[in-house]
Amino acid sequence: MSSDPTADFTGATETPDHLKFDEAGLAAFMTAHVENFSGPISVKKFKGGQSNPTYLIATPAKSYVLRRKPPGKLLPSAHAVDREYKVMTALGPQGFPAPKTYALCNDAEIIGTPFFIMDYVEGRIFWDSSLPEVSKEERAPLYNMLVDTLADLHMIDYNAVGLGDFGKPGNYFGRQIDRWSKQYKAAETTAIDEMDALIGWLPGAIPAEDATSIVHGDFRFDNVIIHPTEPKALAVLDWELSTLGHPLADFTYFLMAWHFPPNVRGGLAGMDIAALGIPSLEDAVARYSKRTGRGEITDLNFCLAYNMFRLGSIAQGVYARALQGNASSPQAIEMGAQIKPLAMLAWQYAQKAGA
Repeated sequence: MSSDPTADFTGATETPDHLKFDEAGLAAFMTAHVENFSGPISVKKFKGGQSNPTYLIATPAKSYVLRRKPPGKLLPSAHAVDREYKVMTALGPQGFPAPKTYALCNDAEIIGTPFFIMDYVEGRIFWDSSLPEVSKEERAPLYNMLVDTLADLHMIDYNAVGLGDFGKPGNYFGRQIDRWSKQYKAAETTAIDEMDALIGWLPGAIPAEDATSIVHGDFRFDNVIIHPTEPKALAVLDWELSTLGHPLADFTYFLMAWHFPPNVRGGLAGMDIAALGIPSLEDAVARYSKRTGRGEITDLNFCLAYNMFRLGSIAQGVYARALQGNASSPQAIEMGAQIKPLAMLAWQYAQKAGA
């Protein structure tokens, strides 16, 4: 990735030609479907959003965010903006920090692909897990807040909030391993021995203990908008991969920050995190376990191997779209360099788990 993700991904810019759409058509849709909407609109594209292109829709009265499926040939079941809309619409009224949603449009004729409209939320986004922008004293509260936010998500009764049909309860690891193995092979550009080894090993190593909760699927600092001055989550973003799944898959995905080196997604490995004021991995695990009432997490190495494999498959898909010219972000082509290191690290954890 670029040496400065904050510059690469923060803010909005002019929309590149291949991601422009009919702004008049959007304004007409919003007039009809967004409560209290009043134009005119101006449109810019957020720099981030590797998968689903995301736009800032400004009007004289307020600003909105539009998320859409990308144009072009897409992998099966990917870019599910309708699912993002559904989960955020269900969680917001529960007091969970999800942006307010306004309208979903499945009619590809309006702007070329399905999309939805939600609130624009102002606040801080941190792209580097070491949190260099804040003081040492602020870092632990920010980390603790993120752990608590994810734990709270996992404790929500998905049936009670109308998400009983949001996924299949049970066997989440098995279904995800099958899905991402197929997605990886569909997007494969170069053979990677470790990815093939993981595809062979993971299905037979799934832990016996099963559980089901709402899972975010990509929970990390840069998918949470944080209050400008307080350790408080204002909006959890990017629900594209959310479903009903195993909460430990979701939580250990967040824990990968402690295992990645700084040049991979701004990880913490090799840093003196105590000197930085960042909680230890053990502290984060203990806090999550206490808040959810869960006992000791014994399958950490399997979960980390699974998550790194899954992330490698996601990176492969982004890279393949970049080669086809359909990726949302200009940094997508750089994803290609991450796939092999992710696969190697995943295989190391698989070996710790008994592979």
